[in-house]
Amino acid sequence: MWIIDGPAIRFGMPWPKMPFSTRMTVVRLAGGLFLHSPTSLPAGLKAAIAAIGPPRWIVGPNRIHYWWIPDWHAAFPEAEVYLAPRIREQAAGRIDFDGRPLDANGGYPWDGEITTLPIIGRYMTEVVFFHRPSRTLILTDLIENFERHKLGGRFVRWLTRWGGALDPDGGMPRDMRMTYSKETLRSAVETMIGWNPERIILAHGRWYERDGIGELRRAFRWVLR
Repeated sequence: MWIIDGPAIRFGMPWPKMPFSTRMTVVRLAGGLFLHSPTSLPAGLKAAIAAIGPPRWIVGPNRIHYWWIPDWHAAFPEAEVYLAPRIREQAAGRIDFDGRPLDANGGYPWDGEITTLPIIGRYMTEVVFFHRPSRTLILTDLIENFERHKLGGRFVRWLTRWGGALDPDGGMPRDMRMTYSKETLRSAVETMIGWNPERIILAHGRWYERDGIGELRRAFRWVLR
């Protein structure tokens, strides 16, 4: 398993735009490479990926993690693309090729090694993955954990802390919490805890190398009460 830290982007309301670090996860499975939430694709990265195995699946895990998928699809056209619900709506024509739906708990070619769980909200469905052999949970935006020193000004740091996404107490951003029912989210978190993850990889901010269950209980204490 590899993680790739991509370029920082500006994202959010018209003002202020927040600095978001980006990260993708690459998992080598028996059938090839599983590419989660692709970042930008410079030539050096393309060569490095090709050196470790053939890409087989390119995964857009929620509606706002799609931007670089067309670049990866063009670079590795033999790989199948899986898209979470509403990505096409969000992408507004940027994805003009066929993609398979990513909206079920199973029935995927990676089921032998990775468990898939879609968590349905009013704004978006985030699909989470658990790589069983390494006990690694792969999240996208369900937990954000931005490091203070990478955020810039005091106001942005304050806003990130107020939003519930500042390291070391990162979690689901407050605005995102309002788009999920507590019952749905509680059930999903309990399922993830039951998987007994050792580590949790995040798309934004410092990820957790150990004590995955403890970090889930801490980050979702507001819904597990």
